[in-house]
Amino acid sequence: MIPRLKIALKYSVLLTFSIFLLASCSRKKDNFVSRSWHSIGTEYNILYNGNLALEQGLASLREQYVDNYWEILPIERMQVSEDIMFPGESKNESFGRAEEKAVKAVQRHSMNIKGKEENPQIDEAYLLLGKARYFDQRFVPALEAFNYILFKYPSSNQINQAKVWREKANIRMENDELAIENLTRLLEQEEIDKQDLADATSILAQAYINLKQIDSAIAKLEIAAQETKSNEERGRYRFIQGQLYNQLEHKDSANLAFDKVIELNRQTPRIYLINAYLEKAKNFDYEEGNKLEFLELLTDLEENRENRPFLDRIYHQKAVYFNNVGSDSTAIVYYNKSLRTNSRDKFLVAKNHQTLGNMSFDNAEYKTAGAYYDSTLVNLKKNTKLFRAIQRKRDNLADVIYYEDVAQRNDSILNLVNMPEEARLTFFNSHIEKLKAEDKARKEKEEIAEANKRVLGGKSNTNSIGGSKEGNDTFYFYNQTTVSFGRNEFIQTWGERQLEDNWRWSNKNTSSSSSAIVDEAIANASQEELYDPKFYLDKIPTAQTAIDSLAKDRNFAYYQLGLIYKDKFKENNLAKDKLQALLKNNPEERLVLPSKYNLYKIYVLLGDKDESEIMKNDIITNHPDSRYASILLNPDTDLGEDENSPEFIYEKLYKKFLDQDFASVIEESDKHITNFDGESIVPKFEFLKAVSKARLYGYESYKEAVNFIALNYPNSPEGKKAEEMMQNVMPSMANKEFIDNNDSDNFKVVYQFENDTQENIDAFKKQLEEAVKDVEYFKLSVSEDIYNNDTKFIVVHGLKSIDGARGFAEILKDNKDKKSKKPKIDREYFAISSQNYQIVQIHKNLNSYLEKE
Repeated sequence: MIPRLKIALKYSVLLTFSIFLLASCSRKKDNFVSRSWHSIGTEYNILYNGNLALEQGLASLREQYVDNYWEILPIERMQVSEDIMFPGESKNESFGRAEEKAVKAVQRHSMNIKGKEENPQIDEAYLLLGKARYFDQRFVPALEAFNYILFKYPSSNQINQAKVWREKANIRMENDELAIENLTRLLEQEEIDKQDLADATSILAQAYINLKQIDSAIAKLEIAAQETKSNEERGRYRFIQGQLYNQLEHKDSANLAFDKVIELNRQTPRIYLINAYLEKAKNFDYEEGNKLEFLELLTDLEENRENRPFLDRIYHQKAVYFNNVGSDSTAIVYYNKSLRTNSRDKFLVAKNHQTLGNMSFDNAEYKTAGAYYDSTLVNLKKNTKLFRAIQRKRDNLADVIYYEDVAQRNDSILNLVNMPEEARLTFFNSHIEKLKAEDKARKEKEEIAEANKRVLGGKSNTNSIGGSKEGNDTFYFYNQTTVSFGRNEFIQTWGERQLEDNWRWSNKNTSSSSSAIVDEAIANASQEELYDPKFYLDKIPTAQTAIDSLAKDRNFAYYQLGLIYKDKFKENNLAKDKLQALLKNNPEERLVLPSKYNLYKIYVLLGDKDESEIMKNDIITNHPDSRYASILLNPDTDLGEDENSPEFIYEKLYKKFLDQDFASVIEESDKHITNFDGESIVPKFEFLKAVSKARLYGYESYKEAVNFIALNYPNSPEGKKAEEMMQNVMPSMANKEFIDNNDSDNFKVVYQFENDTQENIDAFKKQLEEAVKDVEYFKLSVSEDIYNNDTKFIVVHGLKSIDGARGFAEILKDNKDKKSKKPKIDREYFAISSQNYQIVQIHKNLNSYLEKE
C-alpha cells in the first residue's frame, strides 16, 4: 500500500504545481512568472519558427531574382510584382507562415496590462509581422505594423529598425521625399549602431537614386559600405557606387569603386567581382590605355575555370575590345561565342545580335543584317525605345531583302533556262550526290543517338543542342533565349519552312543556281523523285511567257535595288553594279532612261568623270526629248515652270485633290512616283496619294500609306513628318467609337447619293442651297463631300442639336406651302453630330452609325 500512496502523493503535488503555474502565467497578471513564461514562449517557440519561415522566404526570393547589370542595381534584391492579391492570399507561403506566427505571438502572449505591454517580445512580433508583409509585397499593411511599433513601443530596443523598415515601405510606395525627410531626422537625432546605420543610409541612398539625386546617393552608400557587417552588402553597395559614378561620367571614381569590389575577392559574391572587372573594362581608354595588358586581363578572366558561369559577359566584353581595335573578324568570333553560351541575359543576347547586325549592315550585307535584327527584336522588351529603333531599322531593310530574294531566285531560274541540256544534267547530278551524302550523315547521327539512348536506359544525357543536361530548367525548349537563338540559326541555315514531310529538302541555299527549281519541285516529293535528275529537269520553265515574266520581275528588282542602295543606304558601288546589270539584261523601256540617269549621278558621286560623260552623252543622244536630257543640257536653268517638271505636275495634281478628284490623284501619283523615282519630290507625291486614299478608303489605308512614307523616305522632311504622325497622330485617330449625340453642339443633315450622275447631284445641291438660304436664325451652309468611290454626300452644316437637325430636314421635306418660294426637299437623310461625321469619314463606318441610330 505504501508505494501506491507515494505515487498518489507524487501526482497530487504535480497537479497542484501545474494548477499554480497556470494560474500564475495568466496574461492579465503582472508578475515575474507570467512575464518570464510569455516572454520565453514568444521568443523561443513562436518567433523562432516565424523567423525561420521568413529566412526561407527570403532565400526563395533571392534565388528567383536576377539582377540586370545593364541598369543601376537596386539596393535591395527584390522584384516587385504587379499581380493583384486578394485578402488572405500570399505570394509566398513562407512569408504567409511567418505572418501567422507573428499574429499568433501577439494573440497568445501579449500582456497589455493597464495600457502597458509587459511582454518584451511583442515588439519583435510586430517587427516580424511587418517584414513578412513587406516581403510579401503588401506594403500598406506592412506600414501599419511598423507604425504600431513606433506608436505603442517608443522605448523598444527595435525602434530604430522599425523606423528604417517604415521608410523602406514608404519608398516602395513611391513616397521618396517623405522617406528622405524621416531618415534624415533619424540620422540627426539618434545614436544608431553600425548595422542599423548601414540599413538606414543604404535605403536613404535608394530614395535619392529614385529622385535622380546621384551625388547624395553616392555619399550615403559610402557610409553604408563602411558600416555594414555583411561583405555581400558591402560588395553590392560599392558596385552600385561605381555604376552611379559612371552615370555621372566620372570614370576614375567609378574605377576606384569597382576596385574596392575586386579587393573583397572571395568575401563577396563572385558575380559582383566579375561585373566589377567588366564595368572597369567598359571604361578602358582605347587611345591612352595599355591594350596588351587589358587584353591579358580579359584572357585571364576567360581562362579562369571559376568564371565559367559568366563566360557570356566575358566573351561579349572581349568582342567589344576586338571591335574597338579594328579586328572585326575576331570580334565576330567572340560575339558568336557569347551567343553559344545560351546566356539567360536576354539583353546581352540582344546586344550581341544587334552588334553583329550593325557590322553586317556596315559591310552592306543587308539580308544577314536583317536576320540579326530579327533575333535582336526577339530578345528585347516590346515598345521600349531601343525596340522601336531596331524595328524601324529592320523595316527599312524589308525592301532590299525582298528584292534581293526576287533577283537571286529569278537569276537562278534564268541561269538554268539558258544552260545547255548536258550542263543541266551535270548540275543536278552533282546536287543529288550532295543530297545523298547529307541524308547518309543524318541517318548515322540518328543511329548513334538511338544507341546512346538505349545505353542510358531510354534517357539522353544531352540536350537538343549538345550540352550536358543538369536539370529540367536546362532543357532546350524551356529556355526562351536558346529557343529564339535556335530558331534564327535555323532560318539562316534553311530559310523559312512549312510544317510538312521532307521539310529538309523543301529549300536550299539561295546562292545555289538550282535553288528556285528545288524550292518549287520538292516540297512534297518522294525520296525516289529527289534522287532522279529528270524530276528537276521537268520543272524548268519552257514557256516564253513564263520566262519573260521572270526576266521582267528580275529587272524591276535590280532597278529597285539600285535606287535603294543609292538613296537609302548611300552604297553607290552596289547601286552601280545593280543598274549596270539591269541595262545588260534588256529591260523594259520605262526602266532604261531612269536607270541611265541614276547611273550618271552615281558616276558623278564616285568621281568617275569618264563614265559620267559617256552616260551623259548617251542620254542626250538617244533620248533628246526627255526631261533628263533637258536637265543635263541646262543644269542651271530653272525648270520649275516647265510643264514636264515634277513641280509643275505636282501643282496640277494638287488642284485635282482640292477638287476632290481623289481617284485620279491616286492613279496619277502612282505614275509620277515611278517616273520621278529617285528624285526629292517623290515623297510629296506619296503624301498626296496617302491623303487621297484616306478620303476614299479611310483610316487603315491612310495609316498604311503614312507608315510606308516613314519607312521608305526617313531622311526627307515628308518621311520625318510621317514618322511623327505615326507616333502622335495615328493613335488619336484610331478610335472609331461614336459619341452620344447629346454631348455635341454642332450637327449636320446629310443626303446620300450612290452611283448617281454629277448632274443630278449638282441640281440637288443647288435646290438645297435655295432652301436654306433664307434661314436667318442659323448660319447654315451646304457642301458636297466624297464618302468613297461610289458615294457622295450633300451636307447641311451649322445646326445646333440632333432634334433640331432632324426637325429642320422634316420641314424641308414636308414643305407644302404653295406661297413659299422654298423648294420641297423630298429625299432620305440622316442627322449626325460633327464629331461622329468625322469618325464616319475617317473609318468609313457609315453603316455602323446608321444601325446605331
